[in-house]
Amino acid sequence: MRKLTFSMNMSLDGYITAPGDDLGWSVPSDELFQWWSDRVDATGLALYGRRLWETMSSYWPTADQQPGATPAAIEFAGRWRDMPKVVFSSTISTVDWNTRLVTGDAVTEITRLKADDGGPMDIGGATLAGAAMRAGLIDEYTLVTHPVLVGGGTPFFTALDNWVNLNLVQTRTFPDGVVLTRYETRR
Repeated sequence: MRKLTFSMNMSLDGYITAPGDDLGWSVPSDELFQWWSDRVDATGLALYGRRLWETMSSYWPTADQQPGATPAAIEFAGRWRDMPKVVFSSTISTVDWNTRLVTGDAVTEITRLKADDGGPMDIGGATLAGAAMRAGLIDEYTLVTHPVLVGGGTPFFTALDNWVNLNLVQTRTFPDGVVLTRYETRR
């Protein structure tokens, strides 16, 4: 069975975007950017909700061709394009860059994908991850917490019907006071 991890940048007050979908507070240090790049390289399959897909696909497919692209951005762009991806949406009709579109029930498809052979899966996007959380499908939560309070926006966690007990498995501090915490779901 494949492992499913929900990992995203988060403000200290628990948001993955500030009001207006502002992500300006989450610009990573070089060390954190490398950590994200290595994570993409190790991901067997990435699961995206529509909004996160639109954000990522609007920049990364051609980021390595932009004037002044850094070696780190060039590496990440290539890794991101090569990584197999599934986008869950009922409002878009096409995807590209090694991506498959699913328009049906997300929980059913994620359950099927977890049962398949293959490398670890990452899930991103608040709505999609929320559905997977409520269904008990997430095996690990990786929170990359930035020392900023944004006061609102899109929350990392969704409302749940039941408690989810977790075990802390890793902490790491990055430059600028960013703290990574990894928790495994206690089954």
